[in-house]
This record gives sequence, C-alpha cells and structure tokens, in this order.
Amino acid sequence: MPATDLNPGAPRWPEGQRSCVALAFDLDGPTGDAMLDGSIWNNPSYFTLGSYGPWRALGRLLDMLDERKVPATFFVPAWVVENWPEQCAAIVARGHEIGYHGYKHEAFWTLDADGQRAVMERSAQVFDKYLGIRPVGFRTPSGDWGPDTIRVLMEAGVRYSSSMRGDDRPYLLHAPGMAEPMVEIPGRWEMDDYASLAYHRNPNFPASLDRIASYDTTLDNWRREFDGSHRDGLCLTTLFHPKVSGKPGRIALLENLIDHMHAQGGVWFATCRDVAQWWRDNHASTTPQEARE
Repeated sequence: MPATDLNPGAPRWPEGQRSCVALAFDLDGPTGDAMLDGSIWNNPSYFTLGSYGPWRALGRLLDMLDERKVPATFFVPAWVVENWPEQCAAIVARGHEIGYHGYKHEAFWTLDADGQRAVMERSAQVFDKYLGIRPVGFRTPSGDWGPDTIRVLMEAGVRYSSSMRGDDRPYLLHAPGMAEPMVEIPGRWEMDDYASLAYHRNPNFPASLDRIASYDTTLDNWRREFDGSHRDGLCLTTLFHPKVSGKPGRIALLENLIDHMHAQGGVWFATCRDVAQWWRDNHASTTPQEARE
C-alpha cells in the first residue's frame, strides 16, 4: 500500500514504508527484586528460571531473528553481561543492538539522582569491559522512573528511552537545562509476553488453575495489535523476555508473528537505536503537530 494511503495523523517512515516495528527483548536473567535483596540465593529454582534466558533461550532467539532477517534490540542488565559475556557478545556480533537496563534491574524511581548515576556509571563500565560498546538506549527496569531520571540518562550519553507509554509513536522528552531532547519509543503492556505467558506459583489461587493463556489467543492478540499499528502507520515495539517466550513451544509464537508482519508488506524493521535516530533527524526541530502532518 503506498504511503499516500496512510492515516493523515501518522508519521512517515523511511522509503515510504507504512509502519515501523522495533522488536525489543529484555534479557533480564535472574535479576530483579530477589537479586537486589539477596533472597534469590535461597531460591535456586528462581535463579535457574532466570538464567535460562541468557544461557539457553537467547541463542534460539538469535537464530530465529537471523532466519527472518530482522534486527532487534536487547535491553540487558549489566550484571547479566558480567555473568554471560559470551552470550551477550553474540548479540552484538550478529548485528543487533544492546541497551541499558540497570545493573541488577533496579527500580529507578526509588533511587535519588546520585543512586541512578551510580547504576549508569557501573553499567557503562561493564559494557565497555566485556563488549567494547557504549549503549545509547535505555529501558527502565521497573517500568517507571523519577523526576531526575531523564537528566541522569542524558548525562550518561543516552539518546533514547523505550520506557514509557505516552503514545504509539516516538516522541521527544525534554530535560530542564538540556539543549537537545531525548527520544522516547513507547512500549505497550499488550506486547509484553509476561502478561500472558509467565506463570507464578505463589499465590496459587484458584488452586490448580492454569494461568498461562492459550497460545492461539496470545498470538491472535499480538497480531491484532500489529494490524492496528500497521493500519494507522504507527511504531510498534515489544517487551518480550527470552526466559518467557524463547522456549521451544513458545518461540513459534514469535516466528508466526514476524511472518505475519512480513506478509503484510510495507514494514520498516529497525533497532530502537535506528528508529530514535531517524525520528530525531526528521522531527527534532518540529512541533508535535507538525510531526503528525
């Protein structure tokens, strides 16, 4: 479908593509609250559940992305890089992007500015030491952040975030006293695999009830979200987790979803970094209304 058929309120994408898809995965491993408070060391089952992501699922996902010739962005806690450096290096070697995701998946909104800076500085050191890179993207581990976060991120060299929910297109975030804005590539909980595929035993109520959604329903939901985004010429990014959807039976959902996207035509598949750069190049000097025209 030609670009002239786009919704008048939609952005225009490179080479006249109708919509944008920025596949993104949070390679959390066993990090999170249990890691931060130390309780994970008394819960080996939780540790191995998380470790499955970088240790086993990641390679399967990278093969799948290679087969379908689509790029992706992986937001990775620096602690995961320290403990699975070879697996994380494969992400870069195979042409994908890595972004910041805290050191041990910290809740940034609970940290003051100095605490956030300490996390970013330590993470930058880890990425440089083990991977030789300096990420420009960030996804907040906790799904929220504090009033100082934007400034802290920009001081750390972050050029874009994929953390908030304020639109279904990229938009610009401004920090007081900072000349250039940061690009936000918003995600949506509808495209988070935890919402339908993660299982937790506690609390186990109602007893014996399976709380994993039907795979057919999950795939249908994801396809419908893409179809709406594609119809309106928008930007869709994902909040997928290798330890959740990178398993043998579930990766078929991702394969089918990407195949469905390819079949529609007119999709710009890009890393979050490339989406942010394109948006900055084309919209940084325009007003929000002009960006939609």
